[in-house]
Amino acid sequence: MDYILNGFVEAFRLIFSFDPEIIQIVLLSLYVSFSSTLYATLIGVPVGILLGINTFKGKRIVSRLLYTFMSFPPVIIGLFTALFLARSGPFGQFQLMYTPQAMIIAQTILVTPVITGIIFNQAGTSGHEVVQTGKTLGAQKWNILILLILELKSVIMIALVTGFGRAISEVGAVMIVGGNIRGFTRVMTTFIAMNNNMGQYSVSIAMGLILLTISFITNSILYHFVMGDQNENRG
Repeated sequence: MDYILNGFVEAFRLIFSFDPEIIQIVLLSLYVSFSSTLYATLIGVPVGILLGINTFKGKRIVSRLLYTFMSFPPVIIGLFTALFLARSGPFGQFQLMYTPQAMIIAQTILVTPVITGIIFNQAGTSGHEVVQTGKTLGAQKWNILILLILELKSVIMIALVTGFGRAISEVGAVMIVGGNIRGFTRVMTTFIAMNNNMGQYSVSIAMGLILLTISFITNSILYHFVMGDQNENRG
């Protein structure tokens, strides 16, 4: 137990020393995770709404595939992303392998089904009323889509934060396509895994505390927006 307690003491010392390497890793992690969540949101929200409100042949199969991809193993996504981005792969000419851009691509592929699935489920249950109201008022398709986005803004926020949580806690995919290169592609999760394997528990604990703090902040933001929206609706 002593090494655990000493690890926490050393962790706090390391955090408040503002170590440049730690700051760089945290900033890169936030950049990669925020970027991938943004791209996944831009793709997943409209796709989820369109799939949810429309009735078409094979919709049940599409929903099952979507829910399957929501829990797809990240390491498999990292593997297939690496195969496409490798020098001998279809996109090897762009030299994206072992770069932050490759990590963003892998995380976007990972997060998009999560956001799409959450929006799809909600749009399928409550989106039809909005569509019918919009059509009755003579709204165009793009106007109806905007109405749906406004109606589902709380759910979209939940989907966004859920996707961000999935992205920032990911280790398998980013390890494969990023390579955990010091000062270039090393993020919080790969840093924790590496130092834990090396027996550097205090450093791992320090980064783990930072990761927990970021998770707490994002969930607090979610709670603020969701509860504020619910209070407005009640009012």
